[in-house]
Amino acid sequence: MLQFQKSAEHYADLLRSHHLKATPQRSAIAEALEIKGHLNIEALYELLKIKLPTLSLATIYKNLHAMIDKNFVAEVKLPGTKSVYELVKEQHSHLLCEKCGKVEDIHIEMASCISDVGEKSGFTIKHVDIVLRGRCNQCK
Repeated sequence: MLQFQKSAEHYADLLRSHHLKATPQRSAIAEALEIKGHLNIEALYELLKIKLPTLSLATIYKNLHAMIDKNFVAEVKLPGTKSVYELVKEQHSHLLCEKCGKVEDIHIEMASCISDVGEKSGFTIKHVDIVLRGRCNQCK
């Protein structure tokens, strides 16, 4: 079960700052993603139904899409597995353990790479999604 680490008003303020209505469902989603990090839709549902027993999977999908549209939540598309969701943070990449499925953030300086690729290809790079796959320390 989620242990409240911040007040309900904290999550309501965060949601409103992104022009989202602060509903109990959205506050619970924000709290779960802040505490647990990268969660797929099923894990998020299992976690939230303890706190909000009447919550449906459809409600989570609807709210996640609204939160993505307002750049509050990001969908992280992982190769070979389901997408996970996280609160939007500064630009970063991800490490994916191919054995246990653990996902971690990693900060990589990408400015020179983006510049180099843009020069060589003529593309204007707007967004970078990098997932580095391997084995975490526990699964080595």
